[in-house]
Amino acid sequence: MYAAIKGTCENGQVTLEEPPPTLGRAKVVVMFLVDEEANQSIATQRKGVRLGGLSGQGYRIPEDFNAPLDDLSEYQ
Repeated sequence: MYAAIKGTCENGQVTLEEPPPTLGRAKVVVMFLVDEEANQSIATQRKGVRLGGLSGQGYRIPEDFNAPLDDLSEYQ
């Protein structure tokens, strides 16, 4: 049986908002739902190209970008 219970983790201490469904021993899985401010700081640490990151930098996609390539016409 699975049960989801909301809670808060602060300074490494988990506090549940309601009692667990069992008082005995049970395995648990803890998921952290990070708030938006923390997501922003994590996103700035990621490497690579961000979608829209080159906007306004002089790069543009040609109008015929999705047009079929002549080199591949024999495969159609």
